[in-house]
Amino acid sequence: MTFRNLFAMTAIAVTAISFTACGKSGNKAGTVAEGGASAHNHEGWWCDEHGVPEEVCALCDSKLVAGFKAKGDWCEKHNRPDSQCFVCHPEKEAEFAALYEAKYGKQPPKPEAEGSEKHEEQEKT
Repeated sequence: MTFRNLFAMTAIAVTAISFTACGKSGNKAGTVAEGGASAHNHEGWWCDEHGVPEEVCALCDSKLVAGFKAKGDWCEKHNRPDSQCFVCHPEKEAEFAALYEAKYGKQPPKPEAEGSEKHEEQEKT
């Protein structure tokens, strides 16, 4: 086999492996929301949607729920860790935002106001 053929076969193998590896997604990355739309990206350090680091976002990773519940850190009313319930504990949002600001030197994206409308409706009834 000539050097040229060996080089060509190596390039083809590397390209094939790259496409295969890039096509795989982790257990959370590239999730698809109902209706076929792509959900938010889970590959970074921060969960823009919920305003906490991805590694502790129990709203995105259901495997974390049992651990939070075992520690007694669970808001039954809003179905999320109590330490991440910005409806019941608005000061927690500022604490998580400070983590983001310390890492990136700027304010984090505002998390979705999920649950706040529901909370207001429950307060009225």
